Amino acid sequence: MKIYGVDTFTIKDVLDILEDPKRAKLNKEAKKKILKSQQNVQKIVASDRTVYGINTGFGPLCDVKISEEETALLQHNLIISHAVGVGKPIAKELSKVMMIAKIHALSKGFSGVSLEMIERLIIMLEKDIIPVVPEQGSVGASGDLAPLAHLVLPLLGLGKVWQKNEIKEAGPVLEKNGLAPLKLGPKEGLGLINGTQFILAHSILGLHKFEYILDLADLTAAISLEAYRGSSSPFKKELHEIRPFDGSQKVAARMRKFLKNSENLQAHEFCDRVQDPYSMRCVPQVHGASRNAFEHLKNLTETELNSVTDNPIVLSAEESISGGNFHGQLLAMPLDYATLAAAELGNISDRRSYLLLEGKYGLPRLLTESSGLNSGFMIPQYTSAALVTENKTLCFPASADSIPTSLGQEDHVSMGSISGRKFNQVLGNLENILAVELMFGAQGLEFRRPAKCSKYVENAYDLIRTKVAKLEQDRLIGEDMLAIADLIRERKFEVN
Repeated sequence: MKIYGVDTFTIKDVLDILEDPKRAKLNKEAKKKILKSQQNVQKIVASDRTVYGINTGFGPLCDVKISEEETALLQHNLIISHAVGVGKPIAKELSKVMMIAKIHALSKGFSGVSLEMIERLIIMLEKDIIPVVPEQGSVGASGDLAPLAHLVLPLLGLGKVWQKNEIKEAGPVLEKNGLAPLKLGPKEGLGLINGTQFILAHSILGLHKFEYILDLADLTAAISLEAYRGSSSPFKKELHEIRPFDGSQKVAARMRKFLKNSENLQAHEFCDRVQDPYSMRCVPQVHGASRNAFEHLKNLTETELNSVTDNPIVLSAEESISGGNFHGQLLAMPLDYATLAAAELGNISDRRSYLLLEGKYGLPRLLTESSGLNSGFMIPQYTSAALVTENKTLCFPASADSIPTSLGQEDHVSMGSISGRKFNQVLGNLENILAVELMFGAQGLEFRRPAKCSKYVENAYDLIRTKVAKLEQDRLIGEDMLAIADLIRERKFEVN
């Protein structure tokens, strides 16, 4: 059981709570911090001091003083005016991760949000009443203002929610569940919509997918190497000890494991080939670089997950700080780096796929023995090439751009929401790129029989053959490719 606002959360913790929201709760310590923070805000309102976001307008209107009587309307207007996102709804799971991350951040007791408001978010999460959040509209500066406004609209009885995987108006769903709309107090609206939870959610779920894909990419490379009947010597431990990057050493060790006791590769020991092309030989260096990027993003994401990212931060009834903890740059840049790292896995995968089609070293051209009448596997590589190129276009770093907003008050923005979305787009394309390589690798192994491969490669081959038969004559291989992609998304391959 994890305690919101008290425990340090990991990505795994979030995924566990995503599966079962009752794995996290508030305890007395968390509630005490939340109530104390709210009391501090109420004291500020009762005083004559001017404090941004509590008794002033927002952004360029920070110099407009708001009376104590108008503070509730101020916060309500903030939510409804900022809910201007466009585009398709993000996945329901992303909205749920946003809720988990927001509850955890607010529960640390620096935001001035009421206990009732946080408890309502927890109830909605547990009842699977999940706000619908559009995918576009955040510049990742004052946090993710538009997406978070949509996330909290249902607290007011407004907006739309997911209910049993259907999108419905929030009001009737909440009423059916006995949940009356809440009224916002001082600072609450700002505390709810300032933050980086949209960016953070994309990073968390993207990392979860990326971790499996990194492991699968190593296995896929081993299958291609077996089919190509390449050399395993580039994976020797001694080579990587003298250039000791963590990522490349880990990949080299995994390749040695995946190729252990291979009868197929033993045949290579006495051939006249001097060396393999880079896409076979440099798997540890290329895959390893992507692993290094993964670890970097993971570390920073878990720091952000356990941070307070709204504004102003209320330290006491006497002190609040209007700073920039909402700025998304700290995740935007590593997300852009991870996007490039994921795209490179697809780039080198496509090169290995191409090598298997060339008709060298005992493999028939296009991996079919009756080419001419049959196109064989010619065209799936076109699909792979198209996805690789699309991923390259998505590698332009969103964090390199900035457009001033809020009449220049927010004159440098991170665009981290775009970084997070692009990261997940690239990962989705990468699943299909690896599906092409796995399809080619399994076909290539057919021409290496009766030699046996390692148990990991044989197990992967057997799994593919439960969905996709050996290609003898042209057929709808597009369906084969999609079937393998489904196996990837369902995490069916044994990768460790």
